[in-house]
Amino acid sequence: MSNFTFNHIALSVKNVNISVSFYQKVFQFKEIKNTASDSKTRWLALGKGKELHLIPRQDAEIKTNKAVHFALSTEGINVFINHLTILKIEYSDWKDTPNKDYIRKDGINQVYFQDPDGYWIEVNNAI
Repeated sequence: MSNFTFNHIALSVKNVNISVSFYQKVFQFKEIKNTASDSKTRWLALGKGKELHLIPRQDAEIKTNKAVHFALSTEGINVFINHLTILKIEYSDWKDTPNKDYIRKDGINQVYFQDPDGYWIEVNNAI
């Protein structure tokens, strides 16, 4: 069987402009050209050839819970948590304790927060 690598994550979003603005403000992701189509779907570079595709679906019903999330890692977890605080973005630990980070049993520090459409994002220091 072939080897597989992660390529992109695609999210349905109510307002693509608001979502792009959020991800650029929080993560400073650069927008890249949508090479697949002439649609209004917008692509952001996550780094190392990985991408986030934001697909406009104004009437989509988006339901999710914290167990359904994607995770990004950074060496500067404390700097990132401070960045969330400055942006006034509420975050929590896994147990929903507001404005609290959590150190897992394996020593990884993590926080959770939601994007404008309610998708859960974990940021940790698992690098």
